[in-house]
Amino acid sequence: MRIAVPAVDDKGLESEVSRHFGRARYFVFVDVENNEIKGAEVVEVPFEEHGPGDLPRFVKEHGGEVVLAYGMGHKAISFFNELGIEVVTGAYGRIRDVVEAFIHQVLELDPHWKEKIEREKEREGCEKPGQ
Repeated sequence: MRIAVPAVDDKGLESEVSRHFGRARYFVFVDVENNEIKGAEVVEVPFEEHGPGDLPRFVKEHGGEVVLAYGMGHKAISFFNELGIEVVTGAYGRIRDVVEAFIHQVLELDPHWKEKIEREKEREGCEKPGQ
């Protein structure tokens, strides 16, 4: 199984899960066999701006079968599902810990991720000049 995780930086398994799936500059692709992490590859997202479906296709091109993310919009989830890629939202923490917990079916998810992201967007909107 190959698991894709959006990361805040390029430190691989030691990176934290990015809170903003669509803004992540890096993805960590984690190879899992027999419930063990066998390897990890950090891949920089090849585009600054992206349109609908670009990130799901990027993940598919790199062999991703499952995406563990914090937050993600409905359109992106639909694109992933159309490509046969499972999406898990609400994942947070260090990527190694998140993947290990997922493998062993004990991953704790933040059930309030949508509300938290909405509050962040509202704060960012208030901080823009002229508003």
